[in-house]
Amino acid sequence: MPVQDVYRALAAVLDRPVLPLSGVDPDLLLDEVVLCDVWRRPGLFPVSVDCYRAPSEPGETGVVAAFARLIGERCLVPDDTGNPNRFLLVAPTGAVRAVHLDVADTEDGPVLSNLRYCGPADPWCQEWLGCAPSCGLSDSVAPPYVVV
Repeated sequence: MPVQDVYRALAAVLDRPVLPLSGVDPDLLLDEVVLCDVWRRPGLFPVSVDCYRAPSEPGETGVVAAFARLIGERCLVPDDTGNPNRFLLVAPTGAVRAVHLDVADTEDGPVLSNLRYCGPADPWCQEWLGCAPSCGLSDSVAPPYVVV
């Protein structure tokens, strides 16, 4: 997906203007403008997005679910367990599932590989107690977030 399409899709989902982070003075912008840094990297999920000044509602997972629906691709969100190899995988259907990925630090940034669902068969889940409470849960579905 071209970088400009990422900005357009985010603007549609957020119903706000979205601008590149680089070269912008945030003090000169209207409050509703969202700033995003979009870059490419090797590996699975080759496009990364960091947003700043985003609205607090509907929340990150809801926005990512709407974005995934709009672009028809799976997206990742870091989860809140503190495990650097665990993410939430958001499908275009809105399904959200905990997954693990191998993360290798390179000169080009982190490279993600070896996607696997969080569960008792995964070594990370066996060794790390933070996964135990949620690894057996079925998929959740992010509520629809209407894009007009």
